[in-house]
Order: sequence, then C-alpha cells, then structure tokens
Amino acid sequence: MSGDKEIGAYLVLCSAVIFWGVSFVATKIALESIPTFTLILARFALAGCVFLILMVLRGFPRLTLKEHGRVILMALCEPGLYFAFETIGLQYTTAPMASLIIATIPVVVLILSALFLGERTRLAGIIGMGTSLGGIAILVTADPQFSWAVSSHLLGDLLILGAVLSAAFYIIFARSLGKKHSAMEFTGLQAIYGALLFVPAFLWELPTVQWAEISLRSVTALVFLTLFATIGAFLCYNYTLTKLPATRAAIFINGIPVVTALSAWVLIGESLTLVQGGGGAMVLVGVFVANIHGIRAVPQELNLSVS
Repeated sequence: MSGDKEIGAYLVLCSAVIFWGVSFVATKIALESIPTFTLILARFALAGCVFLILMVLRGFPRLTLKEHGRVILMALCEPGLYFAFETIGLQYTTAPMASLIIATIPVVVLILSALFLGERTRLAGIIGMGTSLGGIAILVTADPQFSWAVSSHLLGDLLILGAVLSAAFYIIFARSLGKKHSAMEFTGLQAIYGALLFVPAFLWELPTVQWAEISLRSVTALVFLTLFATIGAFLCYNYTLTKLPATRAAIFINGIPVVTALSAWVLIGESLTLVQGGGGAMVLVGVFVANIHGIRAVPQELNLSVS
C-alpha cells in the first residue's frame, strides 16, 4: 500500500477511535432513561435499517455461504458476546479493572493474528504495546476513585476477559473478510445480524421499559451512538482492517480510554488529574512506537517471531 493510502487508513482508524471513545460518555447519558438492552438493540437496529436502505440502493453484498457464516460469527463476537460479557461483567467488577483487562485486546490479537492470519510483529510493535499498556495502567490507577480491592471480583474479571477474546476474534474475522471484500459489504450485515442477536434480551427487558420517561437528552445520545459509534466507527475500523494488518489496527484500541477520559472531562465535567494526562500521553506514544516500522504480514507462516 502506498504511503498516502496508508496515512489515509490511519486517519480513518483515528476517527473510529474518537467515535468509540466519545461513545462511552454518550452511552452513560443514554442510559439515564433507556435500559441497557433496549439501548443496544435500538442502536444496532437503527444502524441496520440505514445499511439495509444502502443495500437496496447499491445492491446486496455478494458473499458466499461460508463468508456469510464468518459475518455471523463476527457479529456474534462483536457486538454480541462483547457487549453481553462487558455489560454483565461490569456488574461484578470495577470499571477501572475492566479497563485494564480490555487494554489487553492488542496482545490477544497479536497472538491470534500470528496463528490464523500469518502476521508477525516486530520488536517495535511489542515495545509499543507494552508502553501503551503501562500508560493505561497509569490512566486508570491515577483515578481518585480507583481501588485495588478487587479480590472478590473474579467472576466479573473473567467475564471481561470473555469480552477481550470476543473483540480479538471480531478483529481476526474482519481482517480475513477484508482481504476479499470492502468494509461496506460486511459491516452492514454485521449490524443487522448484531441487532437480531439482542432481540431476546430486549424482549426480556421490555416489561420494565418506561417509554414515557425517556428523555430528549437520552434520545440525542442514541442518535450519536447510531450514526457515529455504530455506523461510522464500525465502517471506519472495518475499512482499516481491509488495509492494515490486524495487530496494527488493534493497538489503536488502547487510545479509546484516552479519548473517553478527555471527552468525559470536557462534556460532563468528570475529573482528570495531571498523572492521568501523563498516562494518556504514554498510551499515545506506545501506539506511535508500535507503528513506526509497522507490522508486516507473512503469508503461510503460522509462527510468531520477533526481529
């Protein structure tokens, strides 16, 4: 890929990270009056409707039955299992600990991409990952409300680990599909299949929904989540996975907590300490270092080597 196209892919990737980072603040606002699974279903169902209209206008994706199976597995991983594990896991563990565990996604992707895609990481990539993980540890533990008392949260931690594995497999599936298809072709199906997966949870939650209590503030947040955090972010990230190796795209996920911390500070007045700012800067340095020399794909090689 030429330099200009690679720079373009990174800019698109940064857009996805910004959208997902702000989405945590938007989700917090939306949940003020919209129940969890109602919000998730509405978000992906509305996005699915938009993609369905585009498919009618542009033509339906030409995927084989096997490729449709991969899209279903991808949707099962993200948003399906990822949101389920994360939502339930946060009920049994702390948000800071969940953030630390989620930050290991690039490491899991590094291993899986070597096993299933034949991609290997250079030393700069591993150093960048380590720096990024360290930055997230500082960003999280410097929070005045952080506590190390997590011994009773084993179940929640394991559920969050399930979210990590789900996200990592989503990236692997998307990277595999992206070698033959455009992001538009499979992102729309991912949203539609993803919405269908949450119908049972929504029906279970339906009797408790107070429709008259849903505020305009929450609806506005839902619109943002649909247009930017779902349609925009997944299109951007899946597009990047058609252009860049999985590990290079995965390391950018660690930039999401930085965007979330900044947006929460700006939009809803949450505290942000100087030490947290330093941790956020460390995360960004790690992401940059991991992409200095790049991570190159090695077809047909299933071993992970460091040079």
